[in-house]
Formats: sequence, structure tokens, C-alpha cells
Amino acid sequence: MAIGKRKKITVAELDRIRRRGAGPLRYYDLVLVSIREVLRKRRRYIGVLASIALGMAGFIVIITMGNDLKKNFNNDLDLLGGATIMNAMFEQIQLERQEWFRERTLAAIGRIPGVLDTTKVALKASAVTTWHDRLFGFNLVGCEANYWKVFSFNATVGRLFDQQDVDAGARVCVVGADLARQMFGQEDKGLGQILSIDDNLYTVVGILGGVRAGDRSQFVFLPITTALARVGGVSQPYSCYIRCATWDDVATVAAAVPGVVKANQPDRGLRVNVAWEPLKQVQRIFWWVELFIYSSIVATMILGGFGIWNIMMATVTSRTREIGLKKAMGALDSDILYQFLFEALCVTLSSSVFGVILGRIGIEYMSRMLGTRPPEGMFVLCLLMGLAFAAILGVGAGLYPSIRASRMQVVDAMRYE
Repeated sequence: MAIGKRKKITVAELDRIRRRGAGPLRYYDLVLVSIREVLRKRRRYIGVLASIALGMAGFIVIITMGNDLKKNFNNDLDLLGGATIMNAMFEQIQLERQEWFRERTLAAIGRIPGVLDTTKVALKASAVTTWHDRLFGFNLVGCEANYWKVFSFNATVGRLFDQQDVDAGARVCVVGADLARQMFGQEDKGLGQILSIDDNLYTVVGILGGVRAGDRSQFVFLPITTALARVGGVSQPYSCYIRCATWDDVATVAAAVPGVVKANQPDRGLRVNVAWEPLKQVQRIFWWVELFIYSSIVATMILGGFGIWNIMMATVTSRTREIGLKKAMGALDSDILYQFLFEALCVTLSSSVFGVILGRIGIEYMSRMLGTRPPEGMFVLCLLMGLAFAAILGVGAGLYPSIRASRMQVVDAMRYE
């Protein structure tokens, strides 16, 4: 009767022990007893469960979505200082014709692993236009439609010309924000106006904006086909910009570009310009951010392990008489050790299951937010790694309390109050 009041050992467990002739318990019985004990004292484990579950969820989300997060961060080039964009150009060599990029060369560069996009430009160092009897000078750029994507530009007013405009050689232009304010007074007043450039008329369809548009605020942009066909003095596209998928790809892409160019055309005067210092700063900052995130996750899970250790030590102390009673009825030291070890494993593995569920929810949310989908195999790999770590954590946290419980002397344990 006292046993029933204390609820230290169930009648079903005693029956199993008697039926087996006071022999060792089966592993199946030990697991059931351990799970039952954890469920019975579940309130004690709530904090530990939450700690390990959150750590596991963070681990799964960060590892699974890490590459997609890097790509998304690269979309905002103002934060990266343009570190993922490199400029390849042909310099003028005396007494030699200046080279320019062929379409097949750009296509081959675009196939280099780690290259997200490429775009070529045709430049005119100085151009002029008149507006209300005033003369305005500016830099003229003939560019492709994906030029805006490479630099993450957008239109503050109107639109940016697209591939259809480039293919048609349309007489449209995009004006930098500062130049638009100088000419028209306000940016929105420039939309739809007609500019005369090199005796040709062009309709202003948009005003350039975007996080890195400041250094091009005095430029006028034409479709590259239009600039090459109608504007005198515009150079061939001897310059191109290459945008890498992540900052980790910049070094390998920069090393591969000269070989790719040489394989497709003459490479006289080729130079590849990379913003190495901003790149190092970005990598350094992100390294510290990653270190902080991973350290926080590991610390959270280790603190959860220490919580399990403390709870298991308190559990062993509170169940000393139960341990003595089990040993008196024939339970082996290994039965006691495995029971408490299984209890610790039950806590960590159940926490991991909750963490996996939270991690999956987090992945689905971030996938929708970023508009991308990580490989399913990466999630499975993180799941297996998380469960393995949880098992190691459970064994590590529960081993000493389990050994202490298994080595108790029967007489001392029975007399414990």
C-alpha cells in the first residue's frame, strides 16, 4: 500500500519482475518504465525540453537555409558594398585595337560555377543635352536589361527599360535621380519628357533608384542596342560586370574569368577588378555573426544538458528507496543504470522531435519569405545530425546519475528517508 501511495514503482512493473523470477528486466520494459516516469514528472522537464527544442530548431533552420540566406543577403548590395560584383574590362594598349566582350565570352563567363549574372555596358564619357535653353552634361551608359538586376537598381518613378526595349532598339532612356532634379526640378516631373541626345530624341521612362544608385545619379541610360546604333562616340562593350551568387564565390570566379576569356577571344589588356577590401570586411562581419549564432545554439543545448543532469541527480536522490526496493526484488545494477539512462535519452530525443517540428515550420516560413526552396536532402541531413547530437547529449547528461543510481547498496537505499 505504501508503494501505491509513493508511486515509486507500478504494480505492472512488479508483476513483470515476479513473472521473470526476479531476473533482469527486458529493454522493452525498461524503455516503457522510463517513458512513464518522464511523462509522470513532465512539468519538471518543461524548461529543459524548451531549451533543447529551440536549440535544435535553430540548428536545423540555420544549416538548412544557410546558403539561401547568403544569396538573399547578396540581393541588398548596399549592405555588402558591392563586394559580390566584379568588373572585367579591356584596357587600351598603345598602337593596338582595344578588345571588347563578345556574346559567346559573356555566355561562357555566365556558366562559371558561382556566377549569378553578367551584363555588358557601352560607355560615352561625356554627353550633353539641352532643357529649357540650359545645357546639361552627363555620362552616357548603354546597358542591357539585366543591368538593373546585377546592381539591384529600381525605378523611383516610372519604370526601367526591359529586354523588349533592348531588342527593339527603343528610343527610351532612364535618368539618374540627381540629374533629373537638376533638369526638371522634381523627379516625377521628368517622366515622359523628351530629351535630345546626339540629334536623336528619347523619352524618359523612369528615374533611377535603388540602394546603390547614388554613384550613378548623374548618368543617363539607354538600351545598349540603341546607344551603339544611334549615339556617336559610344564605345564597344569593353567592360562587363559579373555578379557572384555569394561572397564565398568571388575569389574562385575572379581566378576563373581570365582563362574563360582567353578560351573564347583575344585577352589583350584584360583586367579583373574586385573590391577585395569590402569583401574581406563582409566576410569578417558574417564570420562573427555565424560564430555568435552557432555558439548561442550550442550553448542553449548544452545548458539544456546541464539541466537534465541536475534533474536526474535530484531524481536519483528522491527515488533512492525505489532503487533499493527494485534491487531487493532482483533488479540488476544494469537494469537500474539503463532505466535512468533511458529517461535522460527520452527527454533529449523528445525535445529533438519538438525541435525538428519547429525547425520544419521555420524552414517553410523562411522559404516563402525568401522565395526559394532548400534541398530536401539538406533538411534530412540536419535532422539526423540533430538527433545524433541529442542522443550524445542525453547519454552524457544522464550517464553519471545513472551510474550513481546503479551502484547504490541495497541496505542503505532501503533505509534512506
